[in-house]
Amino acid sequence: MSAFSLSRRTALSGGLAAAAVLAAAPRAVSDEPRGGGRFSGEVVAITGATSGIGRAAARAFAAEGARVGFCGRRRALGRELEREIRRSGGEAVYLHADVREAEQVEAFVDGVAGRYGGLDIAFNNAGVETSKAVHEMTVAEWDDVLATNERGVFLGVKYEIPHLLKRGGGVIVCTSSAGAERVRPGHAAYAASKRGVEGIVRAVALDYGDRGIRINAIRPGTTDTPLVRPAGVADADWETFKKAWGPLNVPGLRRMATAEEIAGAVLALASETFPYLTGTEIAVDGGATAGGPQTWPTGFPKPPGV
Repeated sequence: MSAFSLSRRTALSGGLAAAAVLAAAPRAVSDEPRGGGRFSGEVVAITGATSGIGRAAARAFAAEGARVGFCGRRRALGRELEREIRRSGGEAVYLHADVREAEQVEAFVDGVAGRYGGLDIAFNNAGVETSKAVHEMTVAEWDDVLATNERGVFLGVKYEIPHLLKRGGGVIVCTSSAGAERVRPGHAAYAASKRGVEGIVRAVALDYGDRGIRINAIRPGTTDTPLVRPAGVADADWETFKKAWGPLNVPGLRRMATAEEIAGAVLALASETFPYLTGTEIAVDGGATAGGPQTWPTGFPKPPGV
């Protein structure tokens, strides 16, 4: 059980919408998880898991014995990941949902809890990124970023909390970004959405901490995922780009993160390792927000000690 799972109660299926989702989802031969692992027997719900960090997290939780329900907009990728996890001996189910739509998020969360008998851990990860100067961005583009990244987290938390309370508590992790702290040009919508995620996390920590729910945000640095890699770039060219990009943009570790590295941090936050950690943001960015080297203007003397 998670650090705050005080009882095992069977959750109700969550209404007609959840029932429809479950009816469409393929059943595993057995819903029993593999033995062992930090999350053996735990039920985990993940949004935005058809690629990138969410996909890596779904694999990692399943490998540690969890029963994983995950969603995403791209059905083919979701079914592919579901099959991959089951072939490797894990238990997972893909349920299609768009986090911009309240009814779909409710059906997804209720569907996971109904299938596996409750909910212990949630990872609200779904996100998009649009880079444009504010005056060039359409209202529709702004609204889409905020609806996915911020409102999507609100909806996830809203529908997850009742199931966690039935368990006697649980853990929520939400994906923010190093870009919430170190904003880049063209990222007004993205930075605003991620700051909003962190506001939600802090408020929820205060509202539900005494009821056994911990919640934190993770701030990934730039990560080698489809969200970052332009479509059509050859593998060799991408490797060359990453080698040049890291030293220029990550003063600490001087390289991009892998999705698996960020997923590892998510699992750590969701585990019993940090039972007193809630309502905060954890940077996993290779030192990008720690600072950087000072560049001195050419032709000017440096002061003593610089």
